[in-house]
Amino acid sequence: MPTYDYRCDANGQVVEVSHRMSESLATWGELCAQAQIPCGDTPENTPVYRMANGGNLISSNSLGSGMAPAPACGTGGCCPSGMCGLN
Repeated sequence: MPTYDYRCDANGQVVEVSHRMSESLATWGELCAQAQIPCGDTPENTPVYRMANGGNLISSNSLGSGMAPAPACGTGGCCPSGMCGLN
């Protein structure tokens, strides 16, 4: 199942949950129930929105070589290769 990040503006929290692509969560209560976390002080009917990062499927097959890519330059791609340390 894909994972999605949802944000609650009322408490500033971002929560990652898995659900079907056809589903969508609208409130903090729904999000907490799906993530199996307590609602805390935030009212259950507080709106949440899915962040525009798409659904991510993570599996060992999607990792390619199994090695994480080198981090990009912190200054915005100043290296010839675009990746620090790979000149």
